[in-house]
Amino acid sequence: MKKRVTLSFPRRVVQMPVTYRLARDFNVAANIIRAQVAPNQIGKLVVELSGDIDELDAAIEWMRSQNINVSQALGEIIIDEDLCVHCGLCTGVCPTEALNLDPQSYKLTFTRSRCIVCEQCIPTCPVQAISTNL
Repeated sequence: MKKRVTLSFPRRVVQMPVTYRLARDFNVAANIIRAQVAPNQIGKLVVELSGDIDELDAAIEWMRSQNINVSQALGEIIIDEDLCVHCGLCTGVCPTEALNLDPQSYKLTFTRSRCIVCEQCIPTCPVQAISTNL
């Protein structure tokens, strides 16, 4: 089973080897989709956790016991067609190529099935046409 979650770390937990502990102690693989972690600052990771449902639940419970805020990422990317100017800046940061410019019309195309909701496109959009429904 897979779960996409957002982890928010307090400053004192940022240096803990969380993904290592997930693999070693719970047999849970953590695919890091987005990371904002720096020493002595609040950290944030968007990860896709893979493993047995019971192991996933135990791993999430352990993270919460370590004062790591765990929230399930259930949202999806929304593009406001009325605001989008089809500049293509978002296509340069999309790791799965879910966002592309059509080579003939130069219009932005969005392949929802490829999107992993990493949210890297949101701050890149100069007209704020991209958001999530969270």
